Amino acid sequence: MVSERNLSKNVCIIGAGPSGLVAARELGKEGHNVVVFEQNHDVGGQWLYQPIVEPEDSLGRRTNVQNVHSSIYASLRLTSPREIMGFTDFPFVVKEGRDPRRFPGHRELLLYLQDFCEYFGLREMIRFNTKVEYVGMLNYPEFGKDLRWIVKSKEKEAEKGVQEVFDAVVVATGHYSQPRLPNIKGMDAWRRKQMHSHIYRVPEHFQNEVVVVVGNSLSGQDIGMELVDVAKEIHLSAKSLDVSEGLSKVISKHHNLHLRPQIDSLHEDGRVLFVDGTSIVADTIIYCTGYSYSFPFLDTKGMVVVDDDRVGPLYEHTFPPSLAPSLSFIGVPRKLIGFPFFESQAKWIAQLLSGKRTLPSWDEMMQSIKEFYRSREIAGIPKHNTHDIANFEYCDKYADYIGFPHLEEWRKELCISALRNADINLDTYRDSYDDSEMLQAAYQSSHFTHLGPKAF
Repeated sequence: MVSERNLSKNVCIIGAGPSGLVAARELGKEGHNVVVFEQNHDVGGQWLYQPIVEPEDSLGRRTNVQNVHSSIYASLRLTSPREIMGFTDFPFVVKEGRDPRRFPGHRELLLYLQDFCEYFGLREMIRFNTKVEYVGMLNYPEFGKDLRWIVKSKEKEAEKGVQEVFDAVVVATGHYSQPRLPNIKGMDAWRRKQMHSHIYRVPEHFQNEVVVVVGNSLSGQDIGMELVDVAKEIHLSAKSLDVSEGLSKVISKHHNLHLRPQIDSLHEDGRVLFVDGTSIVADTIIYCTGYSYSFPFLDTKGMVVVDDDRVGPLYEHTFPPSLAPSLSFIGVPRKLIGFPFFESQAKWIAQLLSGKRTLPSWDEMMQSIKEFYRSREIAGIPKHNTHDIANFEYCDKYADYIGFPHLEEWRKELCISALRNADINLDTYRDSYDDSEMLQAAYQSSHFTHLGPKAF
């Protein structure tokens, strides 16, 4: 439902990455008073590269590894073409003196986010080097009644923390900082080097080593390919040996890159035993096994929990029904074209808080959540993949809630084209592609043409 009410709220946003920045922009446009808490010294979130990583526990199982916020390695390049990455009114164009590639390195995206921040005057809303330590309810909620939040934060160099009260909290902390680890027999007894890809940065540390890379997702494939020039052997351990044509081609090109099944057990003498009965003696194991959602600062009295990477209950991956709209999450969904989706989430949150729109009843939201969970179960999707969307239709349905434009056809087609190319040509797809017709359609769309010819 839509109305013309416009109630200004004091809103706290946690995180100044892509989702936090667009939330700040949309909430500000809607007339809310916004404070963004960012624990790092600059915007960018995940895209603010940290070259020096010295955690006490390289597997990320102890709390101090949380001081490492970014999971980006030095050579990382985007896996999607830049044309589809931009927010709807701020395209990700090539700028003079910067990385001009269509699949640029990670710094190029950080510069884009910094440009976005400057263009829309967001920096004045952000408190840098400030960590949120606690978020809790000031008063016990009744559905439909105003709820306020206590937020405790601490600046890096300050002796004491600060406690403030906000009308609403938007959690935009991302989901690439808490390593997700497998449970392998003998893992704790294995005395050689084990690490999560969260703290992998450069290949030189693995000179002449035998390395097992666990997981053949994007990071596992990238790291495995990067190690072939320095490591003695690389063994890619995957759940399934039925891999893409592109990965098969890469393995056939490198005598020291091998595909292995899952690990059965690890042994104190350095042996890695695989489920097919074969074994090797390894120097290092790198776990490229993904990340878990984690909100250690958030106290909702059990109304929002993370259960096997399902954050819930969340209506449309955004609103906990008992606490909505005063508490919301932005950036939880994965496997979609992120920036436009974060933008649609931000607009919906902003309009709900101003009273322009209303949510369905608590019963209706809970019923929708149950139906969604049931549909995932029927489709055989594991609970820990609850927020993996991989569906353009869902993005368009979400946009309909707030009158947000559907994803442009050229954006969808360029995305699919890149995925297909990567599946076939894993080691070359970022530099060799055949999508010129779709690219021209993109450049002729209003997303780009509103900037004028000088943008190119």
